[in-house]
Amino acid sequence: QVQVVESGGGLVQAGGSLRLSCAASGRTFSRYARGWFRQAPGKEREFVAGITWNGGNTLYADSVKGRFTISRDNAKNTVDLQMNSLKPEDTAVYYCAAAHIFYTNYISTDRNEYEYWGQGTQVTVSS
Repeated sequence: QVQVVESGGGLVQAGGSLRLSCAASGRTFSRYARGWFRQAPGKEREFVAGITWNGGNTLYADSVKGRFTISRDNAKNTVDLQMNSLKPEDTAVYYCAAAHIFYTNYISTDRNEYEYWGQGTQVTVSS
């Protein structure tokens, strides 16, 4: 049974940092692209960051570029999201996802292309 579990969310003041981690089990995800999405109350789930299966390429939403960093460890089946200089508008439930995309130069921002999802972790940034 495939499980994708996020951790590391919490409450932080504006300007602070958090590191989210996502652990996957039940299959080998080393050949899967990985992504982070977020959903704020009343809004659509949106792409935040993605990384190719080999970690060679990353992609970020404009709103987080320069502040967030995605990384992965295929040996551990994990993907992390380091979030710095957090803003109140970053407040959302953050979801980890995996897509069976084996390209090294393509990262999907479309949530419909991601097959496996975690349950989400809440990030709240106070002003």
